[in-house]
Amino acid sequence: MAGGGGAGSTRGAGRGARARGAAGRGGRAGGARAGAGAGAGAGAGAGAGGGAKGALLGLVGAEGLRRGLGASEAQAAAIEAAARACEALNPTPRPLESPELLSGRWRLVYTTSDSILGRSRPFFLRPRGPIYQTIDAANLKLKNQEGWPTRTAVLADLEPSSPSEVAVQFRTFLLGGLLPVPAPARARGALDTTFLDAELRIGRGDKGNLFVLVQDDPAGRP
Repeated sequence: MAGGGGAGSTRGAGRGARARGAAGRGGRAGGARAGAGAGAGAGAGAGAGGGAKGALLGLVGAEGLRRGLGASEAQAAAIEAAARACEALNPTPRPLESPELLSGRWRLVYTTSDSILGRSRPFFLRPRGPIYQTIDAANLKLKNQEGWPTRTAVLADLEPSSPSEVAVQFRTFLLGGLLPVPAPARARGALDTTFLDAELRIGRGDKGNLFVLVQDDPAGRP
């Protein structure tokens, strides 16, 4: 989900000086500005964007959708349109300046990423348990975690490239959730948060994939 959202989406580019400058302004922003951003994002998300958000959540909750694996072309098109409607009403356009709102354990409910859905895997190795992305925006850390049957995870560092986008450098794969394996340097990605409130997060990866996640535990950290 970061850089695509999962361990499989590992390509993207670093950003250089602009990213380092944004890191100071964004990922580590705190204090009064962070608190105000979180409060405004939660309030606005429940207001003007509520109808669009409800429509999107209704679509991604359809029976048999399986996070997108079972989506028809018509369903995928409707979800894309609903996501864009939410993005047009995004209450938190600078999410890295609201680290408490962005942080936590988020559960993936829909994606267009074939690697995360496991389309190329044998059916018995496709993820059937929950898929989580846990973010610590203040410290620029991320963890993607896949449930049963593989129970794999990956840890990553984040580098802001704008107030809404981060470059993702995956550092360590956890096989079975326990056995650490260093990630290769090419294991990179990027993720732009295009909608954020206290309940819903929408992201776009560097390969154009869509990610829809719901907040599962605001106190969760990698």
